[in-house]
Amino acid sequence: MNTRSDIHDRLAASLRAARKARGLSLDAAAKLSGVSRSMVSQIERGESSPTVATLWALTQALQLDFAGLLEGRPAPGIEVTRAGSAPVINRSGVHIRILSAPESVGSHEVYELAFATGARLTSDAHSPGCREHLTVLEGRLSVGSGEAVEALGPGDVARYPADRQHEIATLDGPARAILIVQDS
Repeated sequence: MNTRSDIHDRLAASLRAARKARGLSLDAAAKLSGVSRSMVSQIERGESSPTVATLWALTQALQLDFAGLLEGRPAPGIEVTRAGSAPVINRSGVHIRILSAPESVGSHEVYELAFATGARLTSDAHSPGCREHLTVLEGRLSVGSGEAVEALGPGDVARYPADRQHEIATLDGPARAILIVQDS
């Protein structure tokens, strides 16, 4: 028995089964994991020997237990992303911490926003039917979608179309908010 071939076959079968069980296409698995579509396909066919980093990205995206990958065990029941390891983007005075799981990209995204005084976050139109839900935690923000503009304070929630140019800006000092983006 060729052990290397057996391991590749079991790895390929586990990853393919996990992807299909989640209803994901090769393209979706690639997008969620950051691994190219061709590499995902090669791994699933047993034609590539992936690096540990590649396997880690795929198991996280497919919600598989890395240690039990060859047995196809599901990930533990509670998935935790520690505060210091959540992905962060800094853009024009706005600290954007990504709270949503990788598999929700493009359908339901959650962000924590921390605005410096005078900061603004301007976005081009998202896909048709996309909506945003903004909840102010601290400070004051204005939100604009198309021609409409509203001022918000702590605890206020704004729901608005994001399929047109839109902007969130501080009014009079730093502010914090939670932003949920829902794509139709």
